[in-house]
Amino acid sequence: MSVQAVAFALAAALVCASPTGSVLAADPAGLYTSDAIVTGTGEINREIGFRECLGEMLLKLSGDPTIVDAQGFQAIQAKAGSFVSSFSYRDRLEGIPIHDEQGTHDRPHDLTCHFEPSTANRLLADLGRKPWLAPRPAIAVLLAVHDQKHRFVLSGNGNESPYMADSLRAAAIPLALSPLLPDAATVAARKLDFEALSRAQPNELAEPTTDVKGAVALTGTLVWSDEASGWITHWRLDADGKRYLWQVSGVSFDEAFRNAMRGTARILSGNGTP
Repeated sequence: MSVQAVAFALAAALVCASPTGSVLAADPAGLYTSDAIVTGTGEINREIGFRECLGEMLLKLSGDPTIVDAQGFQAIQAKAGSFVSSFSYRDRLEGIPIHDEQGTHDRPHDLTCHFEPSTANRLLADLGRKPWLAPRPAIAVLLAVHDQKHRFVLSGNGNESPYMADSLRAAAIPLALSPLLPDAATVAARKLDFEALSRAQPNELAEPTTDVKGAVALTGTLVWSDEASGWITHWRLDADGKRYLWQVSGVSFDEAFRNAMRGTARILSGNGTP
């Protein structure tokens, strides 16, 4: 199958994968809210949770993963509790009775923190960043995988590696991104394979994809390497007339997908290169 044929096939595949549209309006409440898992509801663990929530919120709001390395970030994070406008808990073992010597202080809870937009925006400004409030396009992830035994194109509902699809979605949540994967039936019907997709370029895929659903095409390869003791990934994304290429090696596929989503967010938010 030619690269051009792959481009149109993938456009059709992504239609099936995205029935609800692909451009996401920024949810102000969601961007200024974040969660952390804490042990119990005591003050010490709550302060730890506040620090984690603040970092997650600033990352999501700015779209810039490097914010944790910004000068002044640690000082701000140390005072995280003073920036939280409200918080709530949810017992992750709700409905399961306390047993043995376990008390409520030992049970895991979801801590949800809310931040005032004016406060969060000011913190970003202090760190040399700004809020990413524009609609966030869905990310059409077109990934060719070569593991120890197989070569395949990752689909959203296929049997090749369902954990990979779940991992990709999980990697996007902290950045308020929405990844799309082609439907397995469409991948099979269109005979999309590793060789063709690994040769395809984002500029050949982005235009038909965008015309159909407005998604941004992120293409890549994910190859297992015994020598690197992990996966080697190469990512390609075209945005604003520029091509961005980046890679990571010797990592788990969870980390490979986090790297992909962080790099994509950094590009689309205007914060720089991956």
